[in-house]
Amino acid sequence: MTAIRVMLVDDQELLRASLRTVLSVDERIEVTHDVANGRDAIEVVRRHRLDVVLMDIRMPGMDGVAATAEIVRIAPATRVLMLTTFDDDDLVVAAIRAGASGYLTKDVRPTALAQAVCDVASGTSALAPGVAATVLDLVRQAPTRRAGALDGLTPREVEIFGLLARGRSNGEICAELVLSENTVKSHVRSVLQKLGLRDRVHVVIHAYENGLVGRHDLPG
Repeated sequence: MTAIRVMLVDDQELLRASLRTVLSVDERIEVTHDVANGRDAIEVVRRHRLDVVLMDIRMPGMDGVAATAEIVRIAPATRVLMLTTFDDDDLVVAAIRAGASGYLTKDVRPTALAQAVCDVASGTSALAPGVAATVLDLVRQAPTRRAGALDGLTPREVEIFGLLARGRSNGEICAELVLSENTVKSHVRSVLQKLGLRDRVHVVIHAYENGLVGRHDLPG
């Protein structure tokens, strides 16, 4: 099995060393680079293939939001996973809009951090438990349903989209719609492709910003 290639981006050298130690325990993960700011991260992404960038938000020079937007632009296959604190909600929303595939808080358990890196690498999302609804609430306080938000989707894909927007896993969708796992995976890929969305967390944001779900429907 090919290891997931990860870069650590944080201006605190001690934290980068700690993260490297934590992630290196997991045989699925290889930490190939670590840098202190967003500008250096972009240069590494230009020169090397990476699967996941574990990105701090507040850094001198170029912050994580600006770096995320550029990384997503130049390396669409590279996933960005943000690390933040609870009082960074506004910046987290901006980072997700810029293309991040999720965020975790810096008090995350080591095993949960490693699993989140693997989840993001596989195309799913990673959101800190209990705060997803709070963060997404900042995206739009009073969403209005927008016409055409699901144009191009088949009726089955609209159904799949609705379940994804409510945080359902592939297994839960299989059970609810009585479909095989391969069929569900195919529909999920098609939904993401047709709507131009990177992953599940962007399905949730698309649904919320377009008034397709309310705050009470959000996962977390």
